[in-house]
Amino acid sequence: MSDTRLYTFSQETKDELRKFRLGTSRAKDPQARIYIIDPKSKEIRAQKNEVYSSLEDIADELPDSSPRFVLLSYPHTLPSGRLAVPYVFLYYLPENCNPSSRMMYAGAVELFRNTAEAQRVIEVESESDVLDIEKRLNSPN
Repeated sequence: MSDTRLYTFSQETKDELRKFRLGTSRAKDPQARIYIIDPKSKEIRAQKNEVYSSLEDIADELPDSSPRFVLLSYPHTLPSGRLAVPYVFLYYLPENCNPSSRMMYAGAVELFRNTAEAQRVIEVESESDVLDIEKRLNSPN
């Protein structure tokens, strides 16, 4: 229980999360926002006030050695032919990030997932994992 009190969201960030979730449910293109945890205040907030609309842009924006949380609404066609727009949380955890950052982000995963109301958490380690996300979305796990 103490972990959830360690990390905070401003009311503005909570409102942005809700607006983003509701606004992307019928999107025709991918929509994503990247979130960081401020190491001093432990506040979770958007990295920039920007919505990314391509997997390449998201991958380019992720740092090589620091974790990030990415909310992604990704319209794609399922193998059955049906259109799906899953709202997922990408937990970006690069291999070479320092242990303190790794622990800080690991401690906030469930709180972020619940606050953002994401359907699923997918852990990604590299740009190529982000670019291949459609394969992961089509798999049951």
